[in-house]
Amino acid sequence: MTVGPGSPFPRRILLVTDAWRPQTNGVVRALEATARNLEAMGHEVEVVGPDRFGTLPLPTYPEIRLAVTPGRRLPRLIHAFAPDAIHVATEGPLGWAARRWCLARGIPFTTSFHTMFPEYVKLRFRVPESWTFAVLRRFHGRSAGVMVSTATMERTLAARGFRRLVLWRRGVDVELFRPIEPVALDLPRPVQLYVGRVAVEKNIEAFLKLRTEGTKVVVGDGPMLPALRSKYPDAVFLGARYGEDLVRHYCAADVFVFPSLTDTLGLVQLEALACGVPVAAFPVRGPIDIIRDPAVGCLDRDLGTAIRQALRCDRERCRSYALEWSWAASAREFVSNLHPIARQAAAPTKSPAGAGAGWG
Repeated sequence: MTVGPGSPFPRRILLVTDAWRPQTNGVVRALEATARNLEAMGHEVEVVGPDRFGTLPLPTYPEIRLAVTPGRRLPRLIHAFAPDAIHVATEGPLGWAARRWCLARGIPFTTSFHTMFPEYVKLRFRVPESWTFAVLRRFHGRSAGVMVSTATMERTLAARGFRRLVLWRRGVDVELFRPIEPVALDLPRPVQLYVGRVAVEKNIEAFLKLRTEGTKVVVGDGPMLPALRSKYPDAVFLGARYGEDLVRHYCAADVFVFPSLTDTLGLVQLEALACGVPVAAFPVRGPIDIIRDPAVGCLDRDLGTAIRQALRCDRERCRSYALEWSWAASAREFVSNLHPIARQAAAPTKSPAGAGAGWG
């Protein structure tokens, strides 16, 4: 089978990810959408996630489960699928195990940078960003291509010493996320909505502490939910929502508020726009890459000002703007960044524990 950019033949693509169902976050949604569109293009996709292994909860984040000793079973899964290309999506236990396996055999692989862990780890544990960046540079340093979602992220990582950076822009499922009958929220208007993980790195308090007219609504779950619910009794916390129910909650909002200062993109912004809801956010990495038209949202260092300005935006224009972000185009860009596996790849000179009998 011929593989590589521009090849007309379906490829067998292996995605190795520590972020997968039943987790609910932007990384999982992006990978799910990519896999669906790759299959629609004629590729065969195999996802190896934590659901195939015994797991333990991530400290301080129990809803995220991490695979235990994945290096023992992972080689068998790779051999059984016999991929034409391997993409390692995350820097967790599965990601490191897949990286080790590929390096031992001289097999090329690509990686993607989804999450600014250095900023998150600093917020949670006061670990200097430089330490975490050093670990991530090591992880991605042997990748044939490090996929990033925006040009801003590309510049940020290049300044931190990352190399072989390539763009893999994201999309939005405009068939699911669309203007429909909103959920009935008997709340004072305007309804200001946040959707996402309820965690310290999302900077939600910058939103909740604002003195704005109307009602602040939070959709999502996470470790900070009990504390924020207690601290901000005037806000409405609705927990996690999914599918059409989530879409109806988006559609019930007058403005979508994205207070994060650390996200690499913020897929929820595109979901809100696809539902016809304007966005208010800070002018930082992520929002500046999405809200490029003042008719669909407002970015301001004063989040209250951004909310008031965004309320004036045109909902129809928000929807039409979101239609320009295609998951099909994103999947094509993803494929163009992959590196093929040569079937004659050499067997490892130093086998990691649990490895099979080489590749090819």
